[in-house]
Amino acid sequence: MPADNNRTDTVIVLVHGLWMNGMDMSWLKRRLRKHGYTVRQFRYRSMCRPPAYNARALGRFVDALPHPTAHFVGHSLGGIVIRHFFAAHAPGDLRPGRVVTLGTPHTNSSAAARLRRCATGRAVLGKSVERGLGGDIPPWSGERELGSIAGTYRLGLGILLPNIPKPNDSAVTVAETRLPNMTDHLRLRVSHLGMLLSPTVAMQCAHFIRYGRFKR
Repeated sequence: MPADNNRTDTVIVLVHGLWMNGMDMSWLKRRLRKHGYTVRQFRYRSMCRPPAYNARALGRFVDALPHPTAHFVGHSLGGIVIRHFFAAHAPGDLRPGRVVTLGTPHTNSSAAARLRRCATGRAVLGKSVERGLGGDIPPWSGERELGSIAGTYRLGLGILLPNIPKPNDSAVTVAETRLPNMTDHLRLRVSHLGMLLSPTVAMQCAHFIRYGRFKR
């Protein structure tokens, strides 16, 4: 059944990934708006603060929104921030809504593990590895519907990292995008950043938010 018959009472909160500021999600935001949704962008300091800290900031951001229903779309590290946000609250304390993660490593990130082997890599990852890209992420209870989209097209800086298990989107493996108690999982031929530009990804986000399943 649809989660929201009146989309004016519904907001989608976008949560960007590592090294980004939300501008990278502009095309996705426009396309979700064309599906009739109000969309808000949450911005945070991905390297300077660990995901749990940024999740508390996300909570304050969401608390200020007037909409009775709040859905979430997180790209990469953004999906981990969302998981921390929900782990910090009892299910009954939050307004209803669904979650879509895009290229989120829900388990240990193999790319981050390789970067952490050198000082430069550790510097560029910053605090994103603290209960984040380094693993030890709060479990997902499954009490809220979560759909995970994985990319299978290798394009971008991530291809410079050797020996990331295939298939992957150049930064995150398909296996890493799976997690216990998720509702649905979808593989698409998009790269890690390219998924934010894809009209198909935007359509699938809107479909999952509306129906709780990806469109097959």
